[in-house]
Amino acid sequence: MFKKGIHYLIILLFISELCYLSYVIFIVLRPEMGGITLSDNAAIVDMDLLTKRRLYAIEFWVAFSGFAIYLAITELKQIFNRE
Repeated sequence: MFKKGIHYLIILLFISELCYLSYVIFIVLRPEMGGITLSDNAAIVDMDLLTKRRLYAIEFWVAFSGFAIYLAITELKQIFNRE
């Protein structure tokens, strides 16, 4: 029971971090010219904003990769323990 609670707590922390980072990238650091993606406006966006968005995007992908690896390891462990 305790292990399952810790497992779900880790999943909840990963999901909350991914939601927070998505909020920062797409809402807080929105470009002044509108829209949530930079697309063609990437050439005219302030370099400081572009750098911040990219750093948060890197942090998002690191967290997402960790979450995917964690789920893969825990789910594969359960599958192999059943056989």
